[in-house]
Amino acid sequence: MTEIKHTLEGGALTILPEGHIDSANAAEAEEAITALRERYSPESVTIDCEKLTYISSAGLRVILRLKKAIPDTKLVNVSAEVYEIFEMTGFTEMMEIRKAYRVISVEGCEVIGQGANGKVYRIDPDTIVKVYLNPDALPEIHRERELARAAFVLGVPTAIPYDVVRIEGGGYGSVFELLNASSFAKLLIRGEKTVDEIAEMSISLLKLIHSTVVKPDTMPDMRAVALDWARFLEKYLPADQYAKLYSLIAAVPEDDHMMHGDYHLKNVMLQNGESLLIDMDTLCHGHPIFELASMYNAYVGYAELNHGQVMDFLGISYETAGELWRKSLSLYLGTGDEARIAEVEKKAMIVGYTRIMRRTIRRNGLNTEEGRAIIENCRRHFNELLPQIDALTF
Repeated sequence: MTEIKHTLEGGALTILPEGHIDSANAAEAEEAITALRERYSPESVTIDCEKLTYISSAGLRVILRLKKAIPDTKLVNVSAEVYEIFEMTGFTEMMEIRKAYRVISVEGCEVIGQGANGKVYRIDPDTIVKVYLNPDALPEIHRERELARAAFVLGVPTAIPYDVVRIEGGGYGSVFELLNASSFAKLLIRGEKTVDEIAEMSISLLKLIHSTVVKPDTMPDMRAVALDWARFLEKYLPADQYAKLYSLIAAVPEDDHMMHGDYHLKNVMLQNGESLLIDMDTLCHGHPIFELASMYNAYVGYAELNHGQVMDFLGISYETAGELWRKSLSLYLGTGDEARIAEVEKKAMIVGYTRIMRRTIRRNGLNTEEGRAIIENCRRHFNELLPQIDALTF
């Protein structure tokens, strides 16, 4: 019997077949696999098919008997040719089978978008790829694909990823076809659109998103997320401030309307006159105050103490970002009344600085000079704003 290549980690056995598994060697392969099962008694089996070039019906029966013996059996890195065999014979409906991912490089590619969980690169005139920060992002990728499809079906214009790839150097990405599309940030930076035009296009799309009703169980509830932010701050704020902050967020009514969750210039593209969302992993539902808080942070809050951050992030000056925020808020509210705009801005700031303070503390901010300055700035805003605001809704 030939020893089959394998690895064992905990109770997980990985088997690495090579070449063909057909009638000539299926019995020998099954004997080797059975010996591994008896030696290790694994809880799960992964068959890494990177070097498997063909499998016949005799080999399929080996896989089927292994699946019956150890239900938690899956196949990964399956080539397109071998995957077609599994698909034609119905195996893809009986067990988890993952295709191999082609490998691409983003070295030297232009960064055209950036979100909470990844960066978007243009890899050629027709194609972009979102590279996830988490190197084990496959579950996130599949979740975002489902969210994007759900939004598209509901009428929200969004780019749909058509491929998953491995990134040279590590990690995974989603590939989109966006022919000659430009982000709102690029349009503004190149002078092709004015701040007023960008604000109008941005809010037009945002209102479409916010008018879309979703099934609550298909997307996260942003109110619940914000309550978690507030709970985290309990031991970092005076008791009266924490109680006020938590009660304000808790009093926001449940809302089944869609939100983007990370809406800014680099997450919207213009293609053939149509605005398209390109970063959908933050899709959620809730009251628009949570969306406005995220926008405030992107344009103002995160860069309040270091104005250069907004240039690094969006490619525009802090002053331009602030102007865009104010014009966007005015358009969203449908008013030029400065008092009304200021009132809603304060509500957005309370939620926004809740997120910033939590984020900074979680990133070891209490132990750095920069972090302590950001935390104190958040406290200053809470001292000023919480006594003025009795409700976050508008």
